[in-house]
Amino acid sequence: MFSFDVPPLTADVLVGALLIFVLRVFGISISTVRVLVMMRGKKLAAFVAGFFEVLAYVVAIAEVVNNLDNVWNVLGYCLGFSVGTVAGMILDERTATGFANVRIISRYKAQSIIEQIHHAGYGATVGWGHGRGGTVGMIVAVVQRKEADSLCAIAERVDPNVFITIEDTRSVRRGHIHMRDQEK
Repeated sequence: MFSFDVPPLTADVLVGALLIFVLRVFGISISTVRVLVMMRGKKLAAFVAGFFEVLAYVVAIAEVVNNLDNVWNVLGYCLGFSVGTVAGMILDERTATGFANVRIISRYKAQSIIEQIHHAGYGATVGWGHGRGGTVGMIVAVVQRKEADSLCAIAERVDPNVFITIEDTRSVRRGHIHMRDQEK
């Protein structure tokens, strides 16, 4: 039957478990980013990330399998997976590449919101629809992902009760998009 030995935590055992942990954090972080760039259609980035993700996996799993009775290696592997998932999410948030589709719905202040969005230099389109409580203004804007929070802040300043959804956008063709990086 399978059993775990808990070897004393010597420097060698700790270094081995730490190596496995670091490899898993790296591999899973890259894996998270790979999936996100793959969904955005970035083939080369997904290819490169996939290579390094699997390389880190193979080295880490080889260390675990070679010492399956060492609980420290298994813990390093499991903790590395968990930490790597969160690290990948943080990395994606920090880099915030690509575009987001921001949908803003306001019952009474859609016209004021669209004016403020345009004044801030963003492109946006407004239309009218009927919601549960009556007529609503529906504003749609495509912005760089790192600017989505700024756009939402504009809408929330004008109408604290605004309803907002944000979705990743795979690609953008034509239109007016506020791009601070290109204005410099």
